[in-house]
Amino acid sequence: MLENNVNKELIEKLISVRRVSKVVKGGRRFGFAALVVSGDGQGRVGFGSGKAKEVPEAIRKASEEAKKTMVRIPLREGRTIHHDIKAKFSSSTVILRSAPKGTGIISGGPSRAIFEALGISDVVSKAIGTKNPHNIVRSTIKALRMINTPKSVSARRGIEINSVISKREN
Repeated sequence: MLENNVNKELIEKLISVRRVSKVVKGGRRFGFAALVVSGDGQGRVGFGSGKAKEVPEAIRKASEEAKKTMVRIPLREGRTIHHDIKAKFSSSTVILRSAPKGTGIISGGPSRAIFEALGISDVVSKAIGTKNPHNIVRSTIKALRMINTPKSVSARRGIEINSVISKREN
């Protein structure tokens, strides 16, 4: 019962739908592959891909996988990321930079959909290398998962949280 209420609040973004083919004895069999990002707008996001003979079925499969793979991302003030970060997946590199209030989402395509589903309102990102949506999504999620909060950094280093925050502001 509780799970249904959570699913109603999810933000789902369709990133891409491609027609794929399988060569068989009598010719080609066409199908569709969909890539979907799902988030709650409160710091949780996941992505999924699905393949089927019909577009709606491919989208449904992808969104189900996106809901299963959701991860929590720590946000700064609920609107941006804690620090700048760079991540690479395959031949796609993504650079994410935190931004001051009012900047908005300065990002293209797949990364923008992730930030909107995640609930980030101020961030700057740049995708370098391939523009393949699957690789950009994976590298963006990889970068987001590598973000550390000042609390976790201070606990790992064994220092006061105020010293970590003051160094960040300088």
